[in-house]
Amino acid sequence: MWRQALGGAMQPWRMVVSRRSSSSSSVSSAVNSILLRSLKEHYLEISKMTPPPKVNPPSPFEIVKGALDSRGPILKRAYGDEEISLQVMRLANIIRGGGDEDGEDGINQLFLHVGISKPGQKDSLHFLCGLYPDALGIHSVSLRPKVDASGFLVAPIKYNGPAFQDLDEKMRDALHSYIEERGISESLFPFLQAWLYVKDHRNLLRWFKTVGNLINERKQVSDA
Repeated sequence: MWRQALGGAMQPWRMVVSRRSSSSSSVSSAVNSILLRSLKEHYLEISKMTPPPKVNPPSPFEIVKGALDSRGPILKRAYGDEEISLQVMRLANIIRGGGDEDGEDGINQLFLHVGISKPGQKDSLHFLCGLYPDALGIHSVSLRPKVDASGFLVAPIKYNGPAFQDLDEKMRDALHSYIEERGISESLFPFLQAWLYVKDHRNLLRWFKTVGNLINERKQVSDA
């Protein structure tokens, strides 16, 4: 008798759960569809954007193979027995909310990492520079382990050297001449700016596509 009473009492509860589950699944499916449609619209809109005119790097720099799909060096060149590699990023990508990112300063200020190494040496000379359309300034000079195969910059573990602004003017001028002699100057700006645009555009398209695929896969699993 108790079993029959409990069994009869549980039937309506099971029906409520079933209805709620069905309703929740329906809402989730609708949300996914809206999001997928929005992702597709953004993807198509961005894919129609006109890329900047192709710009070649100043000679004798050459583009590192696979640089668009990595976070490693973009350009490299040889200077005597030295190997010089360049990495770049926008100021707006480093300091979020630190001013008007869409303004001219956010677009026209780049951070340039310059690595200068020699065969047989574990460390490389690393310059962090601010790069503008008409100027290049050195922020710091340090010794760092050579960039590894992954392309990630390795933080220095030894004495990092004096602050660049604390060096006397003669030393600062000599360091500027040192990198300019190796082709590190504002002449790199047009190529690096165009290259960053292409990379950002490519990463954004990949992001929309990857998120869409992930959501669509989950939708198909939940519908199965």
